[in-house]
Amino acid sequence: MSKLVALLLIAPVAVLTTAGARPSPDSVPLPDDFAPEGIAVGTGDTFYVGSLADGDIYRGDLRTGAGDVLVDAPPGRQAVGLKVDQRRHAIVVAGGVTGHVFVYDSRDGEPLADVAVAPAGDTFLNDVTVTRDAAYVTDSLNPVLYRIPLGPGGVGAPETIALTGPAATIAGDFNLNGITATANGRTLIVAHSALGAVLTVDPATGASAEIEIVGEPLTPGTQDGILLDGRTLWVVENFANRVVGVTLSPDLSSGRITDVITDDDIGDLFRIPTTVAEHGNRLAVVNARFDLGMPPPPGTDFDVVVVDKP
Repeated sequence: MSKLVALLLIAPVAVLTTAGARPSPDSVPLPDDFAPEGIAVGTGDTFYVGSLADGDIYRGDLRTGAGDVLVDAPPGRQAVGLKVDQRRHAIVVAGGVTGHVFVYDSRDGEPLADVAVAPAGDTFLNDVTVTRDAAYVTDSLNPVLYRIPLGPGGVGAPETIALTGPAATIAGDFNLNGITATANGRTLIVAHSALGAVLTVDPATGASAEIEIVGEPLTPGTQDGILLDGRTLWVVENFANRVVGVTLSPDLSSGRITDVITDDDIGDLFRIPTTVAEHGNRLAVVNARFDLGMPPPPGTDFDVVVVDKP
């Protein structure tokens, strides 16, 4: 996303059509002109994708390809990364340049919360992970994370976590990007696009450390969405058009690339992928097509690529 910061810091536009024809097993179509970036998987075959253009949320079926717009967002919103909180039937959405985090009901799309976490225009809320008691959001322009409590009483007041160590580095247009969490929620892992690295963060203190990649390195400047799957960290490398699996050491201090899914491997279906979600033994990866600009030319088609884990 680092090549597109100037294009993304614009007022969202409202462009939407309905989804196209029945997909092949490996490609699920999204509405033309939707401009997706984030993807999350809910119960069963259900997936959700957010629109950078206008903040809408599309809900579809990874098996049949059927789907429709679940959330017709108010004007001025963006949807970047998003995650589903299954316990609370909630979709938590990073709002990009708006500085807000939006929460919707995953069943009917009704708004549950609108949380202002940072000044609009001075931030880019990029991605989200959800633990048992909170959502954590990355800011690509500032050396912080945001924690939003989630509990029986609903959505709590946001907290700012000041980062130290390499995660606090501001070195390019886009810095912190994707985020995921360990099963117990005690350690966060973030992707740092400008550093070309993945790092651990202690959510209690903000202290961070780089995960040393042994052997083949990550592709510099392309780290986007990430997903922790057991000891495998899946890293989407957007402009490299590939998804890599990094097998992590037990203490998360190092890792080695053990799986690589390239564009050639899947018949040229990757078109600048950005984020990834797990669907059983498969990965669902959304194509953002950032090489076409933002907003993309009218009539641009988009899709979700579903691939087997290696």
